[in-house]
Amino acid sequence: MAFDLESLSEATSGALGALLSTTILYPLDTCKTKYQAEVSSHHQQKYRRISDVLWEAISNNQVLSLYQGLGTKNLQSFISQFVYFYGYSFFKRLYLEKSGSRTIGTKANLIIAAAAGACTVIITQPLDTASSRMQTSAFGKSKGLWKTLSEGTWKEAFDGLGISLLLTSNPSIQYTVFDQLKLRLLKGKVRNKTGTESSPEALSAFSAFVLGAVSKCIATSLTYPAIRCKVMLQAAESDEDGKTNKDGKTKEAQPRKTVSGAIYSIWKKEGLLGFFKGLEAQILKTVLSSALLLMIKEKITKTTWVTMLALRRYLIVNRTRLKGA
Repeated sequence: MAFDLESLSEATSGALGALLSTTILYPLDTCKTKYQAEVSSHHQQKYRRISDVLWEAISNNQVLSLYQGLGTKNLQSFISQFVYFYGYSFFKRLYLEKSGSRTIGTKANLIIAAAAGACTVIITQPLDTASSRMQTSAFGKSKGLWKTLSEGTWKEAFDGLGISLLLTSNPSIQYTVFDQLKLRLLKGKVRNKTGTESSPEALSAFSAFVLGAVSKCIATSLTYPAIRCKVMLQAAESDEDGKTNKDGKTKEAQPRKTVSGAIYSIWKKEGLLGFFKGLEAQILKTVLSSALLLMIKEKITKTTWVTMLALRRYLIVNRTRLKGA
């Protein structure tokens, strides 16, 4: 079969799941990102809890600003999940065909997931940087996608690329754990295949939600310090930079952010625990997001498969008719 229908079906259902889960949880994502981006001594913190971000938006009548950058985030989520699921499904399918085995081991699964994740990061990094800058801008002052990217160089659009590549281990761990748990859960089921194009087996919505939550919680806890550093690198510049302070002196703009600078800043101002600031909010957001994504994906995979199969047969029939005319 020249056209990999199953991989395309997996990619489409995964991308649609990402689109819906991102939209539903976006206000929480904005609060989390602004909370993570702030680095200061305890007595100088603007946000002592993640709820302080929400109350700031409410008190300034800027509740809708919790959705600033939603369009860019959705675009980034859709593209990244489509590329990831297509690459992951395609490489896994290719591995099984070449190896001749019916299942894939944990080690091979990690390598395949990391390769798919690396391709995804490189393609979508500018969108990821732009969405982070929009979210961390002052409420009501977020700029559009093109203006956000055009204000800096293309090199700055790839801020945090190294950490993002490192963080490919996050979805690698997540989807490996999810797939292995799913395989064990479905192992006892007998699949009656009537042909080579049988519909893929799917989990129930509840099972997919629980397995998605467990797998993402494990991955997030292991990689959180890198996640915090990435947010700091991509955050918008403070409105205070370049302004005049109480002494009449102009504050200097911050120099270009680096990974080492972010690590040093966290260590100096917040100590060791600063590397885990906002971990609870990150786990809450990412677990809910991934669980919703995988639940939606599992429920629409069969529908997507049947739709694409019907479309493929329709195109084949039309092609045959045109040749015979």
